[in-house]
Amino acid sequence: MAKKRVVTEFGMGTSLRREDYTEAASRAIRDALWHNSLNVAELFDFPKTAMIIDVEVGVQKPEEVDKDALLGNFPYGQPSVEVVKGGLDVPRPDGSGVTVIANVALKVSFDMEPTHG
Repeated sequence: MAKKRVVTEFGMGTSLRREDYTEAASRAIRDALWHNSLNVAELFDFPKTAMIIDVEVGVQKPEEVDKDALLGNFPYGQPSVEVVKGGLDVPRPDGSGVTVIANVALKVSFDMEPTHG
């Protein structure tokens, strides 16, 4: 069996006031999921539990993201989360903090046998 990617989606999420990196990342994941219903499992006659979901999250402070909390965004499949430095922290004009922006790349794959024609 070989892992074959079938879908890649992107999302963006923010934490406007609380500087909550986990919430911004969670919103970015939900944004990516919203773009695609991820019903590709049925296309290949796989159960939804067979979906391998690799998530890469970019935020300015990766150490402040609770990766376990992000897994709760996935109702099925086999998600894994990697958090890297990325996204943006945008300073507020009054100097009272930053708006956190998280970016997500969500890649869905299946273990499939290659076919040769």
